[in-house]
Amino acid sequence: MSSWATDWSTQAACRTTDPDELFVQGAAQNRAKAVCTGCPVRTECLADALDNRVEFGVWGGMTERERRALLRRRPMVSSWRRLLETARAEYESFGREYAEASADVDAHERGGVPVAAG
Repeated sequence: MSSWATDWSTQAACRTTDPDELFVQGAAQNRAKAVCTGCPVRTECLADALDNRVEFGVWGGMTERERRALLRRRPMVSSWRRLLETARAEYESFGREYAEASADVDAHERGGVPVAAG
């Protein structure tokens, strides 16, 4: 399971990007959001922006408008970090359980022969 990065800004895909490229409007926001694609700390960045009600710029792959809409839809969330950290842990746990179950099914379909012995 990946741990939650508290020093996420040092690991961000945008750390070497000109900040002016992330604080844009209109169609340029899609280019700014593309910087977030594949970022290893995208979720931490988004949680920080939501918890701190950051009003401007692209953070965690979301524009200010998208973040405002999310905050309006989920007004009862008191900690986005806690919510997203829990969601990540559950997702990763499900992925491990699914992989283990798939390996068991595969072994059963091969007559109980484990993958390593095949």
